[in-house]
Amino acid sequence: MTGTGKLFVVSAPSGAGKTTLVNKVLSRFNNLSYSVSHTTRSPRKNEQDGLDYFFISSDDFKKKITQKYWLEWAKVHDNFYGTSKEFVKKSLEKGQSLILDIDVQGAEQIMTLDLDIVSIFIMPPSFEVLSQRLKIRGTDTKKVIARRLDNAKSEIAKKNLYQYVVVNDDLDVATQELCLIFKKEMTLS
Repeated sequence: MTGTGKLFVVSAPSGAGKTTLVNKVLSRFNNLSYSVSHTTRSPRKNEQDGLDYFFISSDDFKKKITQKYWLEWAKVHDNFYGTSKEFVKKSLEKGQSLILDIDVQGAEQIMTLDLDIVSIFIMPPSFEVLSQRLKIRGTDTKKVIARRLDNAKSEIAKKNLYQYVVVNDDLDVATQELCLIFKKEMTLS
């Protein structure tokens, strides 16, 4: 997959503010797009198919695994998530830089491929703040929050696999830091 576009892989534990930060970065760069992932989870309130995710059935997702459709895929919080290999290839070949907003499992898969990527991990300021954010978000049950926090421990333990780590303590500061990374890396391409 060669082209002039740059592939950015952004990961974070659930509740670290990754989606908010990615949206802020996207609004500041014209030549940067968001790679919409596929998932088997149900849409949250205000999520739209094809915009936030492509929502597909578990059976369809598994079929696409056997067809080698995914650039990366993972089962996270009892749901499948994946990135279309063809979509990424076409975007990069057109010179479009892409953000993959993916979990650590998917990022690890991409890191093993022969791709020129920029990897960024978004850290919460503390585990306590992460827990608070998940509760305030109000989208998950206590059981799901507990599972997300448990997963966050192993995800944070892998932050050193990434080229950059940005702590999202203050949204404006984290946005500025992230934008500087994108500007620097896109200038290098």
